[in-house]
Amino acid sequence: MYGYGTGMTGWGFIAMAITQLLFWGLLLGGVALLVRYLVRSHHDANLPPTRQTPQQVLAERLARGEIDEAEYQRRLTTLRSS
Repeated sequence: MYGYGTGMTGWGFIAMAITQLLFWGLLLGGVALLVRYLVRSHHDANLPPTRQTPQQVLAERLARGEIDEAEYQRRLTTLRSS
């Protein structure tokens, strides 16, 4: 009962082939978009942080204990005057 006995004409086979091509095209396109999104997300996560201002770097050095408060104030005054 398979084949021509089912009543499917040439147009039915063409419609089935076009539908199958559309299905696979959409599926592969969706996979490509998903891969592009995942690669872009991974790339954005590896970007260096935004550049810090000199005042922020100085404040972090004070917080880590690399400089004392007097040194911090002296350098901060120098930064603000220039």
